[in-house]
Amino acid sequence: MIDAIDQRLSAWIQETIDVDTVLLAPPGAQEDDSGVSLYLLELADAPPPRTMGRSPLQLSLRYLVTTWAKEITEAHRLLGELALAAMEQTDFELDLEPLPAETWTALGLVPQPAFILRVPLRRERPEQPAPYVRERLDVRAGPSRSFAGRILGPEEIPIADATVEVPSLGARTRTDGQGRFVFANVPIDPPIRHLLVRAKGRLLNVTLGTESTKGEPLVIRLDTLMEREG
Repeated sequence: MIDAIDQRLSAWIQETIDVDTVLLAPPGAQEDDSGVSLYLLELADAPPPRTMGRSPLQLSLRYLVTTWAKEITEAHRLLGELALAAMEQTDFELDLEPLPAETWTALGLVPQPAFILRVPLRRERPEQPAPYVRERLDVRAGPSRSFAGRILGPEEIPIADATVEVPSLGARTRTDGQGRFVFANVPIDPPIRHLLVRAKGRLLNVTLGTESTKGEPLVIRLDTLMEREG
């Protein structure tokens, strides 16, 4: 399935900008006079969209995109045109956060202009027939409310794109650019007592006390005690 996305992205790049080649290789493996390096950097977690049926399996593919040409100004032009074109695609997500210096070092390169292209990898799952109900159902509707909060890092810096999960409800969401998250409809009783927060490859188990029942936005501060996911 990933190979199909590789081919689709390569074709899209060739249709968008005029380059000699598109390489599915790390930056620095240049061929020809001009081209694009479309390097699959990692697979990331991605919550599936909410549907009426069975939720699909979904991941996020993170491609590192760089360009080269005989003239550096031409390489910059190609990169800019490609980034703006990607912003017009509804199923692409552009990440302009600079790569850590250690990533460039691992690739054997000096830092250079680049961006991350996030593309969903999705597999639909067939519906499973529900079993027959053989006993009378006792349905009780309980009160509910929204549950919101904010994830902050060192020096009160908001943590964007972190995954926040309520294991007891099987619900999860992502933080926005200000580190905020919200679950629109959660039961009041029993109250939420446990959250899982995943950010920057680390996992934090959060046990809540009475603050989860007050209805005010929760503030979670990440620290060095976070466990690195294996």
